[in-house]
Amino acid sequence: MARIFAYIVHKSGVADDTAAELPVAARKIDPAQHCTAIVTGWGGDLDQVCESLRSSYSEIWRIAQEPLAYPNAELVRKALLNVLPAGSIVLVPHAHFGVDLSPGLSIKMDAAYLPDVVDIESVEGDWLRAVRQEFGGQVSVHMRCNISSGAVLNIRPGAFRPSESSAAAGQVLDKSADVGALTARRRYLETVAAEMGDVDIAKEPVLISIGRGIGEQENIAIAEDLAEAMGAAVSCSRPVVDAKWMDKSRQVGSSGQTVRPKVYLACGISGSFQHLAGIKGNPFIVAINKNPKAPIFRVAEVGIVDDILEFLPALAACVREESCVPGKERQRS
Repeated sequence: MARIFAYIVHKSGVADDTAAELPVAARKIDPAQHCTAIVTGWGGDLDQVCESLRSSYSEIWRIAQEPLAYPNAELVRKALLNVLPAGSIVLVPHAHFGVDLSPGLSIKMDAAYLPDVVDIESVEGDWLRAVRQEFGGQVSVHMRCNISSGAVLNIRPGAFRPSESSAAAGQVLDKSADVGALTARRRYLETVAAEMGDVDIAKEPVLISIGRGIGEQENIAIAEDLAEAMGAAVSCSRPVVDAKWMDKSRQVGSSGQTVRPKVYLACGISGSFQHLAGIKGNPFIVAINKNPKAPIFRVAEVGIVDDILEFLPALAACVREESCVPGKERQRS
């Protein structure tokens, strides 16, 4: 079996949550093999990231060059091509950067490419069977691809739960000199921070998040009533913002805010990968949707098939009744 690598996304010295998920996907490809992490960047933060990966990976390849200080897919692609062995299998998170990096990488490697992989079913000889999703997660597609020349797989964040067990302390190998000089036709200019609204959903421990299933703007009051009863905040998916029912600062997802709540109620949200990419920290997810085949149920700890317009008011009433029981104090989770 070809060697398996995981490209690690990181920011400010902290590895993305997907760093703990990619080894799980790798073991489904080859249980006998240890996945190798690749970390690119520049500065002291890079060493901090590498050190944090030692418990999850037996080997970490460190690639440090000043042009890699800002993640530029064009530069990272060139760096990887100069160090990856022929026929490698590369796992990359299916988010903005991964979608930018991976297609061109697979072409240069002359390897198979599968985006948005949510499960790996089997590997038989040179053939890998995987599951990916189409039409915003409404259809699961069972794919079969030839990996004899290698493969690049974009793994959906949250699709593979991190393992409880840890490997022995991994070895960090510096591959910086092996990538050669790096130049690109595009360059980093600046980072424009999103404007903050009246509530910073990124700091809220409990979120009541509403999607297209809320129906119309007037129904948002139902979610707000539940949020008041639970001591939570209301967030939303992109369709709600596109309809101008809520501010952009309330949007969770790859084109919105990244949140790390303890509890996340997904109400009338289908669960596209763009939305799930904004949920970090492995919160306790409760999904309420009247479509029993909604993709959100794949990542939820609790799934409830119901109409949120009927369920949320009933839940709010139960929460208020529970908080009024003598001897109990309502606490903000």
